[in-house]
Amino acid sequence: MLRLLIYLLFILSVAFASAGVVLSSRLRNRYKSGFFSTLLYFQVFIFTFGFYGIWGQLVIKTFLTDYVSPESIGRFTDISLLMGLPFLVFAWMMLIKFALEISGRKSNNWFVFSFLLLNFLLILGIGYMISQNAGMKPVSLVKYYFIILNLLYTIVASIIMLFPGQNRTVLFRIENRIAAFTMIVLMILQAIALLLYQSEFFIGMVFIFSFFAGNTFLPVYLSYGAVLTLFQDEPLVNISFDDFCKKFEVSPRESDIIREICFGLSNKEISDKLFISLQTVKDHTHRIYIKTNVRSRAQLMNKVKEVRKTEN
Repeated sequence: MLRLLIYLLFILSVAFASAGVVLSSRLRNRYKSGFFSTLLYFQVFIFTFGFYGIWGQLVIKTFLTDYVSPESIGRFTDISLLMGLPFLVFAWMMLIKFALEISGRKSNNWFVFSFLLLNFLLILGIGYMISQNAGMKPVSLVKYYFIILNLLYTIVASIIMLFPGQNRTVLFRIENRIAAFTMIVLMILQAIALLLYQSEFFIGMVFIFSFFAGNTFLPVYLSYGAVLTLFQDEPLVNISFDDFCKKFEVSPRESDIIREICFGLSNKEISDKLFISLQTVKDHTHRIYIKTNVRSRAQLMNKVKEVRKTEN
């Protein structure tokens, strides 16, 4: 039964990691912006740490216990954990770099150099403490290292997003707040689960789930919850309405609703004409707004007018 739960949790972890990487890659390819590349790197590094540093320990303890001595198991888990720490440091750096860039600021080479130097010195310090104290458990030391610094860097990134620079930012102020506060809440939940964990199997599973699910928040929110209207899209010239739908990944049903919106029909009238529920119309309209980077019917109609001018 326990192994079945482990398999299920591993599948979910892979699914969350894949979703985060794929969505970040789609954002980068669609908007051609450097900070979405930074977001993609963050996803790659944080999930690499997740599989090396977290899943590596669980797999070793679960599947090698019957074949390897406890001393060897301890060495293997320590090595797996320490191998994951550099990826964690790079993930934290990318998170803060992303927060700076999406808030209209720039990160320079001095930031990268000083951040990496400080954190790798901390890792060397951890290694030195472990080597000098035979009775010290590396897992316990790294546990508190992760809790403290993960919360610290998440709070730093959130504050940066809450107080953007004077240059034009990507998100609206309310969206910055939603992203910042949600990030903090998710990291606090991770910290609580890890603090409670001693050797309890189910608490460990809760932490792993919260780690992988929580770190997919940014790409999911930016893909489906935020309206990135502050991007300057490429001019909609020399394309047909069908090309417009392909460009913004509009489904056939959504394209029908766009047409009816442009004819001036209300949601209730669209519902009656297309024989779908009113809530379905509202759900489709919300997705259309997100996909086309608009916040109202008027903005959507103006955007479609640009296309129709080129068709006439």
